[in-house]
Amino acid sequence: MSPRNEPHFPDFSAFIDGVRAMDHARFSAARPATPVAAEDFDAMKAHIQSLYAGIEDVPHSFVDDNGQIFDCVPVGSQPALRGATEPPAAPVDAPAAPGPDVAPQSLPLLQQLRSDRIDKFGHAMACPPGTIALRRITLDELARRGTLRDFFQKSPLGTGRHPRLSPPAVQAGIHKYAHAYQIAGNLGGHSFINVWDPNVGSQIFSLSQQWYAAGSPVQTVECGWQVYPGKYGTTQPCLFIYWTADGYQRTGCYNHDCSAFVQTNSNWAFGGTLGPVSVLGGAQYELEVTWYFNGGNWWLYLGGTTVGNAVGYYPGSLFGSGPLASGAASDVDYGGEVVDNTAWPPMGSGQFASAGWQFAAYHRDVVYYPTAGGAVQASLTASQPSANCFTCAVQHAAPPWNEYFFHGGPGGTGCT
Repeated sequence: MSPRNEPHFPDFSAFIDGVRAMDHARFSAARPATPVAAEDFDAMKAHIQSLYAGIEDVPHSFVDDNGQIFDCVPVGSQPALRGATEPPAAPVDAPAAPGPDVAPQSLPLLQQLRSDRIDKFGHAMACPPGTIALRRITLDELARRGTLRDFFQKSPLGTGRHPRLSPPAVQAGIHKYAHAYQIAGNLGGHSFINVWDPNVGSQIFSLSQQWYAAGSPVQTVECGWQVYPGKYGTTQPCLFIYWTADGYQRTGCYNHDCSAFVQTNSNWAFGGTLGPVSVLGGAQYELEVTWYFNGGNWWLYLGGTTVGNAVGYYPGSLFGSGPLASGAASDVDYGGEVVDNTAWPPMGSGQFASAGWQFAAYHRDVVYYPTAGGAVQASLTASQPSANCFTCAVQHAAPPWNEYFFHGGPGGTGCT
């Protein structure tokens, strides 16, 4: 793992020392365009120190293609396991999808972290055994959001919302969707998510994801890809996870931004870029995503449904006495979401659902896991509340498509 030359970014120890030494006056003087109140600065500084408390052994760091820094942290030292007296939970295979296994026309995304990938400084873009990659959270990133609570929100324009289970008045004019859902008691589910890089300019974000949800206020576990330049500093799609236990109000965060998700697999980096991306009229790339509630935890699998594909889990205890604490999700939901308040970015490929194969974004082989066990093909209902900008069309076909849908659209200013 030794780099060919010295890193051109602070090593982990220097980064933490810099956070400890920083004070509000110096930080504000250096960034007059993004003023932060002294109280908020203190909360941000305390959060970073708490997030990385006890992490002393960082054997390797690297940057991704867009300059984001990742530190390889021992599994037991990650924020969600700090102070734990037991080892991480062990996964099981998720239920296999029904029907024959037929080769698709599309291409699978490879895992992000591989020893053959080298960053611009000569560092291997991979982590040693027994460690996982944590995207480095900085004071600058937190300051761009104004307050610590705003940093944890799914969108910088206020609280997040679920496309179906949130009250319509909650940020309804900011979030736009084209998605497909089914009301069914479930322990999670599965789909292949088609990956694109929609042009998010001055807007907030565009994504394609899975939601498994229940309750009021809504509780969710979520995963997909997201183009969010204001957060990740890139216009490429990034792998993300998110959760909330109280309708996006006081709980929830992305990735490892707070102490929630327990990662056990070193092949993936949340917040890291995904690629290659799909091409209009050409090659189509997709990421297989699965959530499965087992052993009291919401397990995430990427690239397959076997033990070797398990990436980690949200402990059921995050959800208190709510339905997701016991795996009692009531809603499976898949599709696209965009956020802005004046001009909405494209969703998916930027093409409407009617453009179809090789042009519109899709989810295919959509399966959910009933609470009684096993796996069944979903029977989805399309929802396109802003159909002049974004559409969704559910269909069913022979394997490998099974239950699937196309979705997306160009966005714009008239997305009522």
